Amino acid sequence: MGRGGGRRRDRLRWSTLYTFSCFRPHGADDAAGPSATGVGGPGFARVVHCNNPALHRRKPLKYVLNHISTTKYNVLTFFPKAIFEQFRRVANLYFLLTAVLSLTPVCPFSPVSMIAPLAFVVGLSMIKEGVEDWRRFIQDMKVNNRKVSVHRGDGQFEYRHWQDLCVGDVVKVEKDQFFPADLLLLSSSYEDGICYVETMNLDGETNLKVKRSLEVTLPLEDDESFKDFRGVIRCEDPNPSLYTFVGNFEYERQVYAVDPFQILLRDSKLRNTAFIYGVVIFTGHDSKVMQNSTESPSKRSRIERKMDLIIYILFTVLVLISVISSIGFAVRIKLDLPHWWYLQPQNSNKLDDPRRPALSGIFHLITALILYGYLIPISLYVSIELVKVLQAHFINQDIHMFDEETGNTAQARTSNLNEELGQVHTILSDKTGTLTCNQMDFLKCSIAGVSYGVGSSEVELAAAKQMASGADDHDIPLQDVWEENNDDEIQMVEGVNFSVGNNRKASIKGFSFEDDRLMQGNWTKEPNSSTILMFFRILALCHTAIPEINEETGAITYEAESPDEGAFLVAAREFGFEFFKRTQSSVFVRESHTSSTGITEREFKILNLLEFNSKRKRMTVILKDEDGQILLFCKGADSIIFERLAKNGRMYEADTNRQLNEYGEAGLRTLALSYRVLDEAEYSSWNAEFLKAKTAIGPDRELQLERVSELIERELILVGATAVEDKLQNGVPQCIDRLAQAGLKIWVLTGDKMETAINIGYACSLLRQGMKQICLSIPTGDQVAHDAKKALLSSLTTEQAAKESLMLQIANGSQMVKLEKDPDAAFALVIDGKALAFVLEDDMKHMFLNLAIECASVICCRVSPKQKALVTRLVKEGIGQTTLAIGDGANDVGMIQEADIGVGISGVEGMQAILYLVINNSSFIASQICYFFYKNIAFGLTIFYFEAFAGFSGQSVYDDWFMLLFNVVLTSLPVISLGVFEQDVSSEICLQFPALYQQGPKNLFFDWYRILGWMGNGLYSSLAIFFLNLLIFYDQAIRAGGQTADMAAVGTTMFTCIIWAVNMQIALTMSHFTWIQHLFVWGSITTWYLFILAYGMTLNSRDNYKILLEVLGPAPVYWAATLLVTAACNIPYLIHISYQRSCNPLDHHVIQEIKYLKKDVEDQTMWKRERSKARQKTKIGFTARVDAKIKQIRGKLHKKGPALTIHTVS
Repeated sequence: MGRGGGRRRDRLRWSTLYTFSCFRPHGADDAAGPSATGVGGPGFARVVHCNNPALHRRKPLKYVLNHISTTKYNVLTFFPKAIFEQFRRVANLYFLLTAVLSLTPVCPFSPVSMIAPLAFVVGLSMIKEGVEDWRRFIQDMKVNNRKVSVHRGDGQFEYRHWQDLCVGDVVKVEKDQFFPADLLLLSSSYEDGICYVETMNLDGETNLKVKRSLEVTLPLEDDESFKDFRGVIRCEDPNPSLYTFVGNFEYERQVYAVDPFQILLRDSKLRNTAFIYGVVIFTGHDSKVMQNSTESPSKRSRIERKMDLIIYILFTVLVLISVISSIGFAVRIKLDLPHWWYLQPQNSNKLDDPRRPALSGIFHLITALILYGYLIPISLYVSIELVKVLQAHFINQDIHMFDEETGNTAQARTSNLNEELGQVHTILSDKTGTLTCNQMDFLKCSIAGVSYGVGSSEVELAAAKQMASGADDHDIPLQDVWEENNDDEIQMVEGVNFSVGNNRKASIKGFSFEDDRLMQGNWTKEPNSSTILMFFRILALCHTAIPEINEETGAITYEAESPDEGAFLVAAREFGFEFFKRTQSSVFVRESHTSSTGITEREFKILNLLEFNSKRKRMTVILKDEDGQILLFCKGADSIIFERLAKNGRMYEADTNRQLNEYGEAGLRTLALSYRVLDEAEYSSWNAEFLKAKTAIGPDRELQLERVSELIERELILVGATAVEDKLQNGVPQCIDRLAQAGLKIWVLTGDKMETAINIGYACSLLRQGMKQICLSIPTGDQVAHDAKKALLSSLTTEQAAKESLMLQIANGSQMVKLEKDPDAAFALVIDGKALAFVLEDDMKHMFLNLAIECASVICCRVSPKQKALVTRLVKEGIGQTTLAIGDGANDVGMIQEADIGVGISGVEGMQAILYLVINNSSFIASQICYFFYKNIAFGLTIFYFEAFAGFSGQSVYDDWFMLLFNVVLTSLPVISLGVFEQDVSSEICLQFPALYQQGPKNLFFDWYRILGWMGNGLYSSLAIFFLNLLIFYDQAIRAGGQTADMAAVGTTMFTCIIWAVNMQIALTMSHFTWIQHLFVWGSITTWYLFILAYGMTLNSRDNYKILLEVLGPAPVYWAATLLVTAACNIPYLIHISYQRSCNPLDHHVIQEIKYLKKDVEDQTMWKRERSKARQKTKIGFTARVDAKIKQIRGKLHKKGPALTIHTVS
């Protein structure tokens, strides 16, 4: 049948095969009116006029357009919101007040000197915010400007931008395109309206979902058929539920019920289907995926919030000394000013009127608040912003976070939260694309009780290398084992060899199997060749995949519902059983080595297909071969298959079960394969029952189908089992192991089924053998009614029972954890999305969180994007520690935004990149902040001391230019280099000593002890600088003519001492020096001398004219005072750090000393012992899995069995 655009309608009616997930019977209930589904009531008031979008652009409907925006700002809100963001910072608010007061006569400085720095600081930060939000805007525009084919009228379609779509538009989406909005599926390229949809962006799953249109819209099969198409959809209002939909479709005077199987959600992708037609129901922010998104939050780091508390303290000190100054000024005005005749007190204004000393004191309070403002560093925020931007640049350029395959580098979309990377407590990670590569590799199999496949999983290989190295338990770190044993073959003990070479041939994607006994037709020589033949045929025939032939190369690829199916088909092809064609009623396989004629093409007629779901845990296909024999092929979980075996079908059960356990211990995913031969009479009788159940109408249809399926899926004969390796992102198990040793908690939030998520948990070592699992789920005894009204009533009656059941499960789990006496016992918590919807409610969420905290790992399955965000919020607020969320799709945006730190993954490096990102970013910004407060206290308090010494006159001892340049030029670059380039130890050492990371979450760098210590250091330095200089210069002649020092000479000398003291202090603080640090530290001191030299040559310098050349430079006391005061300021800190390193060293101090003395090279035993001490003992991770495997291998060795050989897969 013809199609618009010259396409041919695919003649495949999948509804004859599918039974559970996509086929919905069509009958009387479909004509139920609105009252049956609740449509038209509260929450169900949306009306969509199909093919008439103009009605939805005006009132009373006036639905939103399809334009989306994820930015924080727009043209109108940028200035007010950005200003609000800046003045949430306490210091900025203070400097805004001082800038306003600078316009009054009470200010001791010019208004420009107060307003310009504030404008610079706030403006720079606003520009940074604007640039980062502009990038979000560009990303939104790329999405909004995608194009889709839209019906414009008269049966003609044209391409429009996504943002121009309206509710009611009829669109045509082609293969591999994303759906631009939430659509009602009308028809597809398949005759019965089936289409395949990939929902990875919504729920993280890579397996394809099957959708099917209503039968009444199947005739809408080409562009012309939409010329006169009209219909009305009455449905639920916009909501975030991805898995539900309630509505009716009114068409040709009939009403048809619509359910989720007819709904195509925005951001999912059309796969395996040439095209579909659909009508737009929800657009833009009304679509379900956007309903699951959250507004871009304004995040502030914990360090920044704590910095506000410090500024409050400094502001309190500022007010205190200002009050002291104002009281002193008022007292002097009242008592002494009348006697100072030379000041002409009779002409005094209100600022210094001896008749009103209280009022003069109040005015002087304002002057003092401005004068002592250097206690609060305005340049602190600018310096931190600059440090963060430079850190973000280095993150972007980090070679460890570069994906060679795609050429992508890391991109720090915002730099506001860099310091939080060093303080992460809990990581919440998506699974698909973050932990896994979405790729399965066929690695081993068991056929007729014989294990085939000599390749090794990552767990087996690590165990082999660690044993070969002689490592016992944790004496030698696992990393050394990987690095030191790279020989092609390792002989551990006599008769036991481990082949770990890298000279193997390149593996085929999805197929890493190595065993000559089955390859190249050698399986025909095996004793059980007939069973092996059946095994290969099950692999090639028991599936729902579609083959796609590359017209240029002739190569066949498979579009499968799950990665497992794809791996099985690739394996079957490599074994000589190539599935190459599917028709409506048959599948075709090219078989090699089954006949003397070479390659034989065989046709198998499909009679029935009972697909896999999470409840059945198995899949069955019934076929008729070319000889007329009816075969039933069944694959599924071993526990499900074994209980359905016939008495004569258990011949290989014991051996297969043992091998399945071995595969599981090696971290592999397993399925059991079985078959039975059906006679014609039995099949005919069963098929009649099956067709009756398939076409049944009512809420018990699923139960009838399950009952009938059970009748045929019995008396099976076991053939064998498969073992596939879920290909994880590069280094994920080792990465998780190190993160666990660093003390980080890891939660996995995925949209996958519970079984899939648990398998991934085993593969990446979040779960392991022997770990006790606590599974929280809602009992599935009650079936959901198809009738929406009954479903609503049912939910009302069962909701309380479900909550009570979950509360009981949580209580039992908590009791189990409390009563566990084994200190090495580990618990894992697994919960699905339906249960999560209840436990996230206020009355249960804290019980759930308390149980989760007690468990070693937590896995949340079938989680919607909204639930991911809610779980993240619960963890963040409930634990009160820094959270980091990792995801790779649109379904993870809410979680990423809700967490303290959000990381989006792109490429195949995955979670390994997070290791470098987290471990490599300790909180050096904390040291920078502490140093900033130190230097400003040391500088600011000297102004207060001099003002008190000068009778609280409001006179500054320093020139205005000195004060302006102190924070901006003379001390800014060294502190910036501290935040950007400082390393206590190298990144490589951090990876070898993961426990070092705990210095961040334990807040060792920014606790109140350290903060107050730095403040005390600043107080001491200010006292030393002021009083030593005052003592030296009070009545000392400094010039050849006998002149003593004036205020300018004393002020310049004090300022010189400050520049030397604070720059020497930062030099003592730094652990890692490069030429840049040397340039900035010593260059800042040099810049001061060059400035005072140049400034003294200008007439504007007033009292400082040629002060260095003629006054201070020739005076030895100036240089002696600088040396003495600098030493006095820094010797106490030098004594402190010397004592700490000698008597109470931190972990990184010990490692620094070892590296400095080169003990890591000269004494390897000591180095490895220290590394072993630095690993926290964990209950999850790769090391725990390897230890279990080692025990298993040693058990085999004690039995003195045949040689044990383990190979790697390159």
